[in-house]
Amino acid sequence: MSSLEKATLAAGCFWCIEAVFELVEGVEKVVSGYTGGMTLNPSYEEICSGTTGHAEAVEVYYDGSILDYQTVLEIFFSYHDPT
Repeated sequence: MSSLEKATLAAGCFWCIEAVFELVEGVEKVVSGYTGGMTLNPSYEEICSGTTGHAEAVEVYYDGSILDYQTVLEIFFSYHDPT
């Protein structure tokens, strides 16, 4: 197996994006968490309040011999409309 590539994607809600990528062939692992922000170790409730500056995000670890970054982004934007 080749080494894994990593993409960090923020979409407002990590549960939905995590569920999508867990079904994609070539994705080995999906980890939910937060990115950015001003509060050290915020709770989920603090994140949802919108006061910490954090965004919910997922790290997608994928096999680059099966998926490329362009495809990862196409999958992401087919489920997330940033407008």
